[in-house]
Amino acid sequence: MLVTLLLAACGPSATPPATTAPATQPPAVATQPPGAVSENTVEVKIAGFSFDPATITIKVGSTIKWINMDSAAHTVVSDDNSWTSARLKQGDTYTLTFDQAGTYPYHWGLHSSMLATLIVQP
Repeated sequence: MLVTLLLAACGPSATPPATTAPATQPPAVATQPPGAVSENTVEVKIAGFSFDPATITIKVGSTIKWINMDSAAHTVVSDDNSWTSARLKQGDTYTLTFDQAGTYPYHWGLHSSMLATLIVQP
């Protein structure tokens, strides 16, 4: 009897699996210049051995996304060493969300002349 029930469930009266229709359009991809805000995310490019923009102001809760455009690897390190990125190769990114207002100077770990400042406002 169990075999009969299993076979009946697999027969033509079984409901076909649901299918999902393919999307009619690809998702939109927004590209933004350095420092542009997109849903609380700001991009900072690492290029030409500098941070672009070198000074940026954001609101509490915003996220910074650093993108290494240089062929050399870089790191992003706060001056007080409270946060640091891994070594970023060309094309790598590092993101960090800031939940407290303040001024956060940072630099590249190997070159003290590669400086930038992040200002977080309430």
